[in-house]
Amino acid sequence: MKVAFYAPLKSPDHPTPSGDRLIGRMLLAALRAGGHDVTLVSRLRAFDGQGSARRQARIAAFGAWQAGRLLRRFDRDVEKPDVWLTYHLYHKAPDWIGPVVARALAIPYCVAEASSSARAAHGPWAVGHRAVVEALAQAALVISLNPKDEPGIRQHVGAATRLVRVAPFLDGAPFRAAAGPRTATRARLAAQFGLDAGRPWLLAVGMLRAGDKAASFAVLARALALLRDRPWQLIVVGDGVARGTVEADFTGFGARVRFVGQQPVEAVADFMATSDLLVWPAINEAIGMVFIEAAMAGLAAVGADRPGIAAVVEHGVTGFLVPEHDASAFAAATTALLDDAPLRARMGVAAAARAAAQNDLRTAGALVCRELEAVAR
Repeated sequence: MKVAFYAPLKSPDHPTPSGDRLIGRMLLAALRAGGHDVTLVSRLRAFDGQGSARRQARIAAFGAWQAGRLLRRFDRDVEKPDVWLTYHLYHKAPDWIGPVVARALAIPYCVAEASSSARAAHGPWAVGHRAVVEALAQAALVISLNPKDEPGIRQHVGAATRLVRVAPFLDGAPFRAAAGPRTATRARLAAQFGLDAGRPWLLAVGMLRAGDKAASFAVLARALALLRDRPWQLIVVGDGVARGTVEADFTGFGARVRFVGQQPVEAVADFMATSDLLVWPAINEAIGMVFIEAAMAGLAAVGADRPGIAAVVEHGVTGFLVPEHDASAFAAATTALLDDAPLRARMGVAAAARAAAQNDLRTAGALVCRELEAVAR
């Protein structure tokens, strides 16, 4: 099956790491692992974060131009795809290309992860909202990665549209492999980054950028300020333009907080496998990919009680979920797990088993392939 793939929010080969980029890459990997011929047909970033009518009009016009270019390409010298798949469709980053091409080629238009907010129907992103509504009405298949989005999606899909929930997924192999030589790897990381191997390691992984990420680190700093009497070391993996701001939030902790910068996936896996607890407030996060990575490595977690996080962290079983923005509740949950090593261990084992069954490329990724194959027949 030939698949035309497009991600209007962020291309899978975008240079800046993010959960969104990771999911796009995993979708490509799943389809290729299923034996399908996948082509990234456009790198147009349709995102407008400012609500600029002029910018949105320019993006829409360029999208229409790219759609025409693709149609000429398919007509001239490239065999047309069997199906179109757009990843992450919402009003700030609508798809101006896929619906036009799919309609002209008479192939199924499919979407993985979409959201539709009634609040966006009026205001600076009304044009993008209408584009999302029209795209959903055309879709033959909508794959939901976040249960919270489904009520809004159902309002706009057609009667014949297949709406299927698939758990977010990634390649768990590097994280499972890192969990094996835990003791030796922990000693190596301690020596390499000046960490105290005798203290419990708390781990936070995220881009250091303004907005929700910086807000998450601020909540974490306030929570850890309530735990000064406990022995712990915080390791922060990630980098970004707001690093100075984030570091300032942790100024009073001295050597107890280590910023190790952006790391390759193998090093992230090593930190996941050797740490004692993932601590990530996850402010306004839709899908908790970092929680899946931690689970794959057998690491329990404390996070925000949001629908997308609750879909991957089972409260009381693989970690604790607390009210969003509540630093006191976050501190209490972290304390409970710091003080109970056997509970942390049990949660880590449960997390690894749950993630392997529900969130692995081999299982959830195969479901994506089956669903696309079904609508392309």
